[in-house]
Amino acid sequence: MDKQNTTKNIKIPSKNLIILKKNFSHCFDKNGNFDFDKFKQELSKTEDLDFSKESYGMDWLGKSYARLLASDEATTLLKEDEKFNQKEENKNSENLLIKGDNLEVLKHLSNAYYEKIKMIYIDPPYNTGSDGFVYQDDRKFTTEELSKLAGIDKDKAKRILDFTQSKSNSHSAWLTFMYPRLYIAKQLLKDDGVIFVSIDDNEVAQLRLLMDEIFGEENFVGNIAWESKTKSQNTKDSFNKLQPKVEHILLYTKKDKRRFNLIKKGEKEYPEKDDRGVFREYVLEVMNAGGMRGRETMVFPIKEILPPKGKQWKLGKEAISNFDKRGDLLVRNNKIIIKKRPEDESFDLTEPFWGLLTKDIGTAETGKKELTKVLNSDKHGFETVKPASLIKRLIFHSTSKGDIILDFFAGSGTTGDAVMQLNAEDNGNRKYILVQLPEEIDPNKNKTAYDFVKNELKVENPTIFEITKERLLRAGKKIQEDNKKSKEPKDLSKQDFGFKIFETIPNDEGVWENYNFDAEEFDPQTKLFNETKLNNEDLKTLLTTWKTNDNIPLTQNLKEIDLDGYKGYYFDTKLYLVNIGFKTKNLKKLLEEIDSNKDFNPATIIAFGYNFESKNLREIAENVKNYANKKHIDVDFITRY
Repeated sequence: MDKQNTTKNIKIPSKNLIILKKNFSHCFDKNGNFDFDKFKQELSKTEDLDFSKESYGMDWLGKSYARLLASDEATTLLKEDEKFNQKEENKNSENLLIKGDNLEVLKHLSNAYYEKIKMIYIDPPYNTGSDGFVYQDDRKFTTEELSKLAGIDKDKAKRILDFTQSKSNSHSAWLTFMYPRLYIAKQLLKDDGVIFVSIDDNEVAQLRLLMDEIFGEENFVGNIAWESKTKSQNTKDSFNKLQPKVEHILLYTKKDKRRFNLIKKGEKEYPEKDDRGVFREYVLEVMNAGGMRGRETMVFPIKEILPPKGKQWKLGKEAISNFDKRGDLLVRNNKIIIKKRPEDESFDLTEPFWGLLTKDIGTAETGKKELTKVLNSDKHGFETVKPASLIKRLIFHSTSKGDIILDFFAGSGTTGDAVMQLNAEDNGNRKYILVQLPEEIDPNKNKTAYDFVKNELKVENPTIFEITKERLLRAGKKIQEDNKKSKEPKDLSKQDFGFKIFETIPNDEGVWENYNFDAEEFDPQTKLFNETKLNNEDLKTLLTTWKTNDNIPLTQNLKEIDLDGYKGYYFDTKLYLVNIGFKTKNLKKLLEEIDSNKDFNPATIIAFGYNFESKNLREIAENVKNYANKKHIDVDFITRY
C-alpha cells in the first residue's frame, strides 16, 4: 500500500528529469544528484556534439525567485461551480473559464493538459506605469528558506524578499511576474504548438530576451506588428512625443517549425482537360521593365517572341523553362499561352500570414465597440480591448478545427468569443480555456464598471471576472441570433456555446486550515486535522483537485459507482474512494464489480486516508493485492492525504 501526500503537493511535472533518469541513470549518484561532467563525457562519446564555451542570456534581481515560483507547490485547491456547470447548455461543454491567480491555475493544469494545448494567446500587463501593474506575492519565505531553496546567499535572498514585498513595477518586477507563467505555459504546448504574446514598446525588449530563454531563440518566428490605433493622443505635450501606432505580438513555436494555415482568396476553375489532368489557359502578361537585373531574367525571347520595348514578362526564365519542359507552353495568335494546373496556383490563391496586421483587421477602438455591443452597455470600463477579429486571425493561422486554445490573461474574454465565432464560421470544434483573476473593481477608479457589475449583473462584490463571464454568455447568444438573421443561416445545433467554471480556493483557510499533516507520520489517534468538518462539497473540491493532478481533464466528469451503498468515483482506470463509511460489504462489491463489469477496470484505487480506519485500509490493500495476483492483473492501492 503506497502513501501519497498529494493535496498540498500539486506542482508542474518534472518530465525532463524523468527523461534523464530513464536514459542516463548512470549519471546520477546514490544520493540522486546529477553528475553533469559525466553526462557531458557520455554525450561526447556517442554524438557529434560540441559544448558551447560562451553563454548569452539575461539576469535580474528576482530571477532565482521566479524559477522557484515555477517549481513551487500550488497553494490552492480547485473547486467546481456545480450549479452553473449543470445547466443544460454547459453540462457537456468542453470550454473552460477558471477564476483565480493564473500561476496557480497553470500549476493545476500542468498534468491534465501537459502538451495538449495547440495555441496560447496572452495579453499580459504592459507595465506602462499607468496600467496599474505592481508585483504582489503572498508566498511567505524567510530569508533562510529562500536562500536554501533558491541556492543563493542570504544577502541576495533578503534583497529579493524586500523587492517582492515592495509592490514594485520595475523591469525586474515584471520579469519576475512573467517568468514562471511562461515557463509553465511552455509545458502545456504541443510540440507543434505556438504562443502569441501581446506587448508594447515598454517591455518588448525584455520580453523578447525572456522568450528566447524559455522557448529558445531558434523557435522565434516573428514580431507581428498590429496597427492598434488610428487616433493620436490629445495631450498638451503630444507634439513632443512619438505617437504610438502599433503594438507587438511576439510569436514563438514550442519545438517544431511548422506551416501556418493560409487564407484562400478564391477558387479558380479549370475547364480544360488533357492526359495530365485539368488546366486553364493563361495568357502571359507583361509589366514595366525594372533595372538591369530584371532585364537579365525577365526580358528574353519565348518561342522567338520578345516583350514590347520597355516591358518585361511577368514570369522569369526558370518558371517559363519548367512550363516548356512539361509541354505546357504554347503560342497562339502571337501570344504566349501557359497551361496552368491546380498545383501551380496553390500559393497564388492564398494570402500569407503577414507580419503586419493593419487597422483593417480591427483596432483597440474596434474591440471596445465590440464589447459594448455584446454587453449592450458601454459601462464595462475597458478602454483598450483586443478585437475578436485580431484573435480570430491568429487562431485561424495556427490551429486545426479540434484544437485547444489557452488564454490565461482573459480580460474581457475576447479569446473565447473569437473561438466561438470561428467555429461557427467553419464548423470547427476548437475548445478554449480562459483564466481570469477575480480582481476587485475599485469604484473610485472605475465607477462605470463597478456599477455595471453591481447593478446590472447583480454581483455583490464586483470583479473583472464577472465581466469576462458575462461577455462569454452574451457572445454565444449573439452569434446564434446573428446567424438566424442572416440570409443563409448555418446549422449551429452542434456548436459548443457553453462553458464550465472552476475556481481556485486557498488550501490553508477554513476547513483546510490545519490540513498540513505529513501522511508518513499519520496516526489515527492523533487529530491534527478534523476530517469530520468536511462536507460533501469539500470532498468534491478534493476530487476535482486530485483528478486534474491525475491527468483527467477538468471538463471530464467522474462516473459515480455504487458499491452496495457506498459511492465511489471512477474514470479511465482510476477509482476514488473519499467518503466515510467504507465497510467489508463494500469491498466485496468492489471486487465483484471488477470481476464482472467489463467497463470497470480500475488500475489504481485511491482512498482518502483521513476518512478510513487503519484496519479498513489494510483490509482493502491486502484483498486488492490478492485479487490482482489471482487474476494476473495490476491494481495499485494508494492511500492519499
